[in-house]
Amino acid sequence: MSGRPILVTGGAGFIGANLSDSLAADGHAVIVYDALSRPGVAANLDWLRQRHGSRITPVVADIRDDQELARAVAEAGAVFHFAAQVAVTTSLVAPRADMEINLLGTVNLLEAVRSLTRPVPVLYASTNKVYGDLPDIALEAIGDAYLPADAGLRARGIGEDRPLDFHTPYGCSKGAADQYVLDYARSFGLPAAVMRMSCIYGPRQMGNEDQGWVAHFLIRALAGEAVTLYGDGRQVRDILHVRDVVAAYRAALARIGDAAGHAFNIGGGPGNAVSLLQLLDHVGALLGRPVERSFQAWRPGDQRYYVSDTRRAVARLGLEPFTGWRDGVADLAGWLTAARAQPGAAAPIAGAAA
Repeated sequence: MSGRPILVTGGAGFIGANLSDSLAADGHAVIVYDALSRPGVAANLDWLRQRHGSRITPVVADIRDDQELARAVAEAGAVFHFAAQVAVTTSLVAPRADMEINLLGTVNLLEAVRSLTRPVPVLYASTNKVYGDLPDIALEAIGDAYLPADAGLRARGIGEDRPLDFHTPYGCSKGAADQYVLDYARSFGLPAAVMRMSCIYGPRQMGNEDQGWVAHFLIRALAGEAVTLYGDGRQVRDILHVRDVVAAYRAALARIGDAAGHAFNIGGGPGNAVSLLQLLDHVGALLGRPVERSFQAWRPGDQRYYVSDTRRAVARLGLEPFTGWRDGVADLAGWLTAARAQPGAAAPIAGAAA
């Protein structure tokens, strides 16, 4: 990277802020490129600047602004691309905006990188939604969770060889961008890789009903408010603490020669698979009181079961064992409790009804 700053698009968001903090703490200069359009992210940027001073260079701009983006890319030695429209529900209301942010914004970034005369690694934050709702996987309702009837699939999770199947405008825009990143690696030789993320949680997550469900459940529970479940709550996800995600992205950059041109499933894996009902029970145990819940109809494209097969990422990126979900959720609960007690601090929490 020749001492150049690292560009983090969406760098004031949940994962972007955690990654920017990790990079700056290790002495890297970081360009935090963010439109600051989501509630709370401006406070994340303030938090980064308070902690790291001149190592953080903010660029308040939209990913659709190709000229401003190109100027930031021209300074960068590497790019982590998190800037996105992140909610399935929002994509169903405003599909064109979803496409312009997630797909066009990514192509803007790739073109800016391609125009340079030096190689600049790109790590793209994709999603498990590229695999669709997995309707062909036979499931069994075992207690409070859906699990694959196939024992092998239950043991290893969904691999990167799973056929892509885009559902909802969000799935289409993120999935198309995922494929553009891989094709720019193939067609133009960009050192670029794709990280298909499952459910990420941890400090600085401003979860709400549409995105960031682990933090949302905790925020509601801490406020003594009910949690609404869409479907029956037996949906299973492999949840992963943000510290492990940061480690995975940094490992991918460190090993970009091995990672380039490949997609990696990044999630907690079978060892961190938990249903919504099971997570609420655990939150209730942490708080010493049950969490009230209500139920609504299933949401479009919702996966009854998604657990990442992380073997490719672990092997190729050299990842360490992940944080266990019970310890990780307890960590987030502690952070949220402390943040609630300091409403004036740069530790933003979305309102319970957000």
